[in-house]
Amino acid sequence: MFCPKCATQNIDGASYCRSCGANISLIPQALGGQLPTADQPQWPDRYSRKRRRHEPSIEEAIRTITMGVAFTIVSILVAKYAPAGQIWWFWMLIPAFGCFGKGFAELARLRMARSQSSMNAQPQLNNVRQPDLPAPRTGELMPPAPSVTEGTTRHLGVESQPRRLEYSDTQKPS
Repeated sequence: MFCPKCATQNIDGASYCRSCGANISLIPQALGGQLPTADQPQWPDRYSRKRRRHEPSIEEAIRTITMGVAFTIVSILVAKYAPAGQIWWFWMLIPAFGCFGKGFAELARLRMARSQSSMNAQPQLNNVRQPDLPAPRTGELMPPAPSVTEGTTRHLGVESQPRRLEYSDTQKPS
């Protein structure tokens, strides 16, 4: 049996490659077509009920945004008229902003669901008609693209004359 990672030959039944240490215990099963299938983890019902997504609705979005407005108004009233409101009125803004966020997220989910349903309902058609396309030119052969190596070899084969620059004392450098 050969390691698929480094191609080192290992003894049959080995669990790890002797050269690179890769796990090769499933190689014989994969070659025989008998790989075990991974089961999905079973979560308790309390988690699946909590994480279950419902269809987005405009009623839910309006309800949560209205609750956010209500919490904001109550926090302002508590700040003005309650005796201890100057101390803890801002704590009422935490559920207000939570409701605002949930409501706007619901609106975004609703908008995405509507745009996806409209895209699925009307498939995009190809607007190019067959007569508009140019006729294929199958009789013409295209010349091959020039090769870089051919051009380089051609330039190497030509002997060039070396240029010599000589400085004479009569000439003054400018």
